[in-house]
Amino acid sequence: MPRPSDAFGHMVRDHLRGGHAVEVIERDDGYVDTTPGAEAYFAPHDRWPDNKQAAMALARGRVLDIGCGAGRVCLHLQERGLDVVGIDISPLAVETCRERGVRDARVLSITRVSRSLGMFDTVVMMGNNFGLFGDPKRARWLLRRLGGMTTPGARIIAETMDPYGTDNPDHLGYHARNRRRGRMGGQIRLRVRYKSHVGAWFDYLFVSRDEMAGILDGTGWRIAQILESGGPGYIAAIEKAAT
Repeated sequence: MPRPSDAFGHMVRDHLRGGHAVEVIERDDGYVDTTPGAEAYFAPHDRWPDNKQAAMALARGRVLDIGCGAGRVCLHLQERGLDVVGIDISPLAVETCRERGVRDARVLSITRVSRSLGMFDTVVMMGNNFGLFGDPKRARWLLRRLGGMTTPGARIIAETMDPYGTDNPDHLGYHARNRRRGRMGGQIRLRVRYKSHVGAWFDYLFVSRDEMAGILDGTGWRIAQILESGGPGYIAAIEKAAT
């Protein structure tokens, strides 16, 4: 087996260089799918769906963009005059961000965020990046950590997808398999493939609105607003509970 490589980073860098690039998503039950292409990671703000534009209007102050990808959110918020720190585990994605003009992009895993980054008023987790929490236990631990590095009244703007609005038997079977193993139905284990590059396996968490509320309970955060997409995807504006 090849050593895990930065498959996602190679894809976005190739797109930056002018090529059409599509990633392959492989799930641990053998299910394989593709995304529409790298264009989505580069789309300018005026081409975003209405709920994404509305969500970004909620960002304020100093912003931490978790899973910044190719930098589309960072660049938009910079243009608005906000101070933004983008982090991503992909070195080539971070290199792409810097080439595109992101002023502060760093190679850093979500599990390594800490007050050493400074204090933030907004945390952004767009592109279904609520999923980077991985599993409920890690999500609660990280939410408490984010609580310690954000200001009073801070908010998390997090995008995800309700995994249960499907009649696909492969997905329904995967949900049932997860539950038999003591996992949440939408707790996906996957890896990214691109050309000859194969990424490492990781957990990615899709949740219903009720499941998200349950994860947040007791962490010091609460859902203040849901911005619907008209489909299974949605964005939650999550606010720090008053103490």
